[in-house]
Amino acid sequence: MSRPTHRRPEYRKINKDLFVLTYGALVAQLCKDYEKDEDVNKYLDKMGYGIGTRLVEDFLARSCVGRCHSYSEITDIIAQVAFKMYLGITPSVTCNNSSRNEFSLILDKNPLVEFVEELPAGRSSLCYCNLLCGIIRGALEMVHLAADVTFLQDRLKGDSVTEIGITFLKKPEEKKYRRKK
Repeated sequence: MSRPTHRRPEYRKINKDLFVLTYGALVAQLCKDYEKDEDVNKYLDKMGYGIGTRLVEDFLARSCVGRCHSYSEITDIIAQVAFKMYLGITPSVTCNNSSRNEFSLILDKNPLVEFVEELPAGRSSLCYCNLLCGIIRGALEMVHLAADVTFLQDRLKGDSVTEIGITFLKKPEEKKYRRKK
């Protein structure tokens, strides 16, 4: 009897257009199911959080990134590796305060809104891509980093750019381990 060979799992890519259209249909259905934009936003964030908690394992396995030592390094990895790996874009990163715990990801192109011209009528407070905030928050929480992730600007709402704000809530802790004798 031969042993099964341990092959690396194959990662199938979904067609980007199919994903974007399916996401649009999901948001449209949520708008029908919930009267308030806040409820839709919460649901999208909750869905994204669930995705992020599972996606982080795939990300760590596929990206082979090492341990990060600062919030700026973490945010750079999110922008340059994670966004590129899963959405095919690389947002720019800016630091928003002197304590270096607030950052912005500025998306020149947002693939989730590729087929969306404007928000539905009467839905001005809808955060169409709030799924992304939940994904980032869920993934960070799985690596023991509490963060507040929100949309600061959105082209669908008439802003000049799409900007996601990440505020890390705790100071990074340096854990020192002692050898037991």
